[in-house]
Amino acid sequence: MRQELMSLPKTLAEDVARNLVMVARLLDEDADLAYGYSRVALRLASRVAAVREAAGFASYATERYAEALAEFRACRRMTGTVDLWPVMADCERGMGRPERALEMAGASEVHKLDRAGQVEMRLVAAGARRDMGQNDAAVVTLQSPELASNAVHPWTARLRYAYADALLAAGREDEAREWFAKSLEADQSGSTDASDRLAQLDGVAFVDALDGADDEQPAADGAAAEDRDGVADGADGVDGGNAADDEVTEAAEGEAGDDEGRKDREAGDAGEPDVDLTDEADPTAFLDAPFKEPSKNTEG
Repeated sequence: MRQELMSLPKTLAEDVARNLVMVARLLDEDADLAYGYSRVALRLASRVAAVREAAGFASYATERYAEALAEFRACRRMTGTVDLWPVMADCERGMGRPERALEMAGASEVHKLDRAGQVEMRLVAAGARRDMGQNDAAVVTLQSPELASNAVHPWTARLRYAYADALLAAGREDEAREWFAKSLEADQSGSTDASDRLAQLDGVAFVDALDGADDEQPAADGAAAEDRDGVADGADGVDGGNAADDEVTEAAEGEAGDDEGRKDREAGDAGEPDVDLTDEADPTAFLDAPFKEPSKNTEG
């Protein structure tokens, strides 16, 4: 790619390179944004094969299969290579033409592909068979020396996964489970969801712990509110009980005062004024302390 860009003026080459870097960086994270950068690069340098290839992959990632196929064809004319033959066939599938994809799988160009390219071509051909409802034929298409090999290559996990998926579509669940497990063993980069497929076959359901915590929170708040209401009701009961006690105390003090006054008058003594000996401290003062809720573990 660097040699291709060197054919451009320096400033233009730098602008194109920056856009191609953004395409490569965003293609897996934000395909739509990557597509936008690819269109900028395409306007700047449409005669550069690397630009046409990047534009093709950005279109392919956003399911613009007709655009992608046109860009890949242009790149192939410029370079004369067949490296993009499998993805071109998959574009035919994306456009609803699985028969055309199968024709490309039997073309002479396939023999010029390296081993990885031939595996990709098998994956596309098997997908085309499944598009046509030929699930058993898809299983046979994927049976190859690469599938039987115990060696692990960058494409091994995907090949085993596709084979397991084809077996499942053909109703061979036990064999499918075996090959999903083999795919998981080879999936060092996490390129497949083989672990999830195994869990589904085993009837395992995953539950988000945070969802349960959110459901329990309102109930916990309600329980705390009930506790506070209970304390408030208890405080009312204490106040009512103290008021009744005060009435009894005042009545007793009144009778005692009458007896003392009578005794003083009989003795000719003027008597001392009555003194209220009731403790003026509020017996409910402890309720002014802040109420502390019991600690709850809401994280499950």
